[in-house]
Amino acid sequence: MAAFIAKQMVGSQLNAVKGAVGGDGGDDENDKEKEEEAERERQEAIKEAEDRRKEKHRKMEEEREKMRQEIRDKYNIKKKEEVVEMAPQEEPNPLMRKKKTPEELAAEAEQEDLDDFTNGDPSSGNRKLKNSIETQVNEIKTQIEGKCSLQ
Repeated sequence: MAAFIAKQMVGSQLNAVKGAVGGDGGDDENDKEKEEEAERERQEAIKEAEDRRKEKHRKMEEEREKMRQEIRDKYNIKKKEEVVEMAPQEEPNPLMRKKKTPEELAAEAEQEDLDDFTNGDPSSGNRKLKNSIETQVNEIKTQIEGKCSLQ
């Protein structure tokens, strides 16, 4: 155990000295080229594996759809039509979206301030709100009176 620790300590110091003393400058360039080539090969392998995976899943989904269709045919079930709605194109990265101007922010804040009761007319909204609150209070009052009986 002590030999292992000593070898680790001395070995790391020797490696540092070897790099500092010198060596061929071409080795560093070759190492970089080898690393770049290894990285390219790794990226290609990842891409190929992803393509194989996608193809495998596509085939599996085709087989599943074939089995589903056989079941539909057997039991006379109609296939549900998928409704594809054209959703507005969202930006792929929400952090890269267009910043809103102060005018747009003020307009949005004003829209939020107008609630369902007001609908833009403060006087009618206040009456509606007052009437709804009064009806709720009266309902609660009648419920309480029905449960409580004075003797």
